Amino acid sequence: MVFIIFLMKIRNLNVGKKKGKGNLLMGFLTPAEIAATACAAGKSKTELPILKMFLLGILAGAYIGFGANLATKIGSMDTLLPGGTPGGQFLFGAVFSVGLMLVVIAGAELFTGNNMACFISCCNGQAKWSGLLVNWVVVFLANFVGSVLLVYIVFWGGYWGQTDAAGAITLTAMGSKALAIAKGKLSLTFGQAFCRGILCNWLVCLAVWMAFAAKDIVGKIFAIFFPIMAFVASGFEHSVANMFFIPMGITVANANPEMVAAASKMVDGVPVSVFNMTADQVVQFFSYANFFSSNLLPVTLGNIVGGAIFVGGIYWLVYLRK
Repeated sequence: MVFIIFLMKIRNLNVGKKKGKGNLLMGFLTPAEIAATACAAGKSKTELPILKMFLLGILAGAYIGFGANLATKIGSMDTLLPGGTPGGQFLFGAVFSVGLMLVVIAGAELFTGNNMACFISCCNGQAKWSGLLVNWVVVFLANFVGSVLLVYIVFWGGYWGQTDAAGAITLTAMGSKALAIAKGKLSLTFGQAFCRGILCNWLVCLAVWMAFAAKDIVGKIFAIFFPIMAFVASGFEHSVANMFFIPMGITVANANPEMVAAASKMVDGVPVSVFNMTADQVVQFFSYANFFSSNLLPVTLGNIVGGAIFVGGIYWLVYLRK
C-alpha cells in the first residue's frame, strides 16, 4: 500500500514538472473546489429523468449489497479469524468498501451519498428543493429494490443452509452470521440507531466528498476505502446496507424458523442455543414490520442528518455561503 502511494506521488511529481510545477498534490481538488464539484453533481442528480434515477438506484442497492454480502462471508470465517477480534472487525469493514467503490466508479445513485450532494447543491441555489425530495424518495425506494433483489439471488444460491448426515437442513456459518448481524441491528433502541446513522453517513459522505477530490481511479479507491472501513468496523448504521443485511436475516429466518430456533453451538462441551428464541419468536422478531420501525426509520433519519447537515451543510457554510 505504501509502495503504491509512493508511485502515485512520483507520477504526480513528474506530471507537475512537465507543467513547470512541483506540487505533489496537483492531482487532487482543494476543499473549496470539491464543494463546487459536489454542487454540480447534486444539481445533475436532481435533474435526472425518473426512469434513469430509478435504474441507477437499483444498481446502487445491489452494489452496496455485494459489499455487505462479502462482509458477511468474511465475518462468518471464524475458524480463520474470529469476527470479534480487531483483525476480524477490520477485515469485515475493509471488504465492505467494495460496495461504494462500485457506486462511485461504475456509476449509480445512492441515497446516503445523495443526502450530501443534493443538499449542498440546494443550499447553493443550483438545485431545486423539489428536485432533492424527488431524488431522495425515488433513489431510496430503488436502493431498497436493488438490495432485496440481491438478497433473494444470494438466498437462492443456497449459502445459508446445508444438509447434515441425518438429512436435516442446518445453518451454515454464513447463514448463522447473517442472522446474527440482523439480530444485532434489530435489537438497537431508536436513539441508538439514530445516532449510529448520523455517525455512519458522516463518514460515508466524507468518502464521497474525498472521492470528488481525486482525479484518477486509484485516488478514488483510497479516498473511499478508509472512511468506509472505519464506519463498518465501528459498527455504525447505514440504511442502504441494512436493506441487505436485515432482509437477508429475515429471509433466512422465515425460510425455516424451527431450524433457527434449534440452532446451537458447543460451549465447554455443552450445546447452547445460538439465538435463544422459539420458532414463533423467530418469525415475530425477524419481520419487515420490525425492520422498518426499529431500524430503517431511525437509521435513515440519522443518515440524512449525518450526510446533509454535518457534511453538505457545514461545507456549504465554510466554502460557498456568500
